[in-house]
Amino acid sequence: MALTNYGHFTTLRVDDGRVRGLGLHLARLARDCRAVFGAELDTDRVRAYARRAVAGPGGGSRAVVRVSVFDPDLDIGRPAAPATPHVLVTRRPVGALPLPPLRVKTVPYVRDLPAVKHLGLFGALHARRAAQLDGYDDALFHGPDGHVSEGGTWNVGFVRADGTVVWPRADVLPGVTMALLQQAHAHTTEPVTLAEAPGMRAAFATNANVGVRAIAALDDTALDPGHPVTAALRARYLALPGDEL
Repeated sequence: MALTNYGHFTTLRVDDGRVRGLGLHLARLARDCRAVFGAELDTDRVRAYARRAVAGPGGGSRAVVRVSVFDPDLDIGRPAAPATPHVLVTRRPVGALPLPPLRVKTVPYVRDLPAVKHLGLFGALHARRAAQLDGYDDALFHGPDGHVSEGGTWNVGFVRADGTVVWPRADVLPGVTMALLQQAHAHTTEPVTLAEAPGMRAAFATNANVGVRAIAALDDTALDPGHPVTAALRARYLALPGDEL
């Protein structure tokens, strides 16, 4: 992976041996394996590997598990050659939820193949680093059309003055946590411009590791990190029972 940076992954948060949106994570791995390698992935084998990683030495019933799919024999001169994808499962400790609110800086950036959760994180992490060096916690991307899209490793949602939850319509990764929240809470999906975003009452970041994380500031504009709609979304997400890994 270090030599080619070609592959894809998903990240699962395991709480008490269960994963919220497990079926969506496995479906993503299978879909992205076809898109990246033109190959089918044995998701039952992936699930067994993930269980083994959680239960391994020093493990327990709670962890953040990343499943990466790559081909160690990939030839960068012939990436169209038939692939034999391998699976790498890594584990790290979970943090307590909720995490403190984020201050984010808007930056122009569009990920390659946004619909695929691929290994090409350089641009996103470089944008995050630059935002942190500028005094923020993370970067929020927008496209050349001035429409807000996503963060480097998270989706973004907004709350209007009337309490409506708005997910940006843009080329973004179809996040598992975002999908679960869309199933659990009324919302609308529509373009959000850079001019409109600071006028929202609240905003939040979502991914499998952090769940729902409030955004306290967008550039120089303060937002309400304690907005009741954000709190309600977080509570609904945490109440999801998940599926046994």
